[in-house]
Amino acid sequence: MKGLYLVTDRRLCGDRTLEEIVKKAARGGIAWVQLREKELSTRIFVEEATRIKELLAPLNIPLIINDRVDVALAVGAEGVHVGQSDMPCELVRRLMGPRAIIGLSVETWEDVLRAEKQPVDYLGVSPIFETPTKTDTQFAWGLEGLARIRAFSRHPLVAIGGLNETNIEDAIRAGAEGIAVVSAIFTAADVEQATRHLSQLVCPVPFGIVGELTRLQGSKRALDPSGEEET
Repeated sequence: MKGLYLVTDRRLCGDRTLEEIVKKAARGGIAWVQLREKELSTRIFVEEATRIKELLAPLNIPLIINDRVDVALAVGAEGVHVGQSDMPCELVRRLMGPRAIIGLSVETWEDVLRAEKQPVDYLGVSPIFETPTKTDTQFAWGLEGLARIRAFSRHPLVAIGGLNETNIEDAIRAGAEGIAVVSAIFTAADVEQATRHLSQLVCPVPFGIVGELTRLQGSKRALDPSGEEET
């Protein structure tokens, strides 16, 4: 789960569409996209997820669906991310299959302990710092908490919560393999450039499932076959 991981939040889109932001983040080198929708109807969620999946598939960027296993199965998403009150991970694995990417949020030390026996591919350590986009958690882990989990857990760690260009490298040093961001990309004036900058902080050259820099250049052509830049 190395690389920069985008979690969507339509409340931060402003006058841009969610698809536009995801598309520009893909151009900038995002490695993973988690589609998070808490208020959409199932039909609208499936329609949106289908469009995002079609956008990401040519670039080999995995689509992770937040919470909704039914939506993930309906659109052929690569994985699901669940919280402590969502469907049990064993059942998620049974439904999604052995090759699916399954992530689990951990918000307390008890969550971390239980996760050792869970059939998941990574832990979302949430939140590292206080953040307005995540208000339903008990406390922030901080860098010391992240390091403590890294020393104990067998799972790859994706850090999320209050992460931006000022502290991403600190989170990596504390033990995060992946960095998940929301507002650092969704509120950026230039989403593509912001994504590229953050990706290079996570690792010197954009990588992950997307691949080498040359493939990222090819990604632009896949997103816009005309070769013209969007305005």
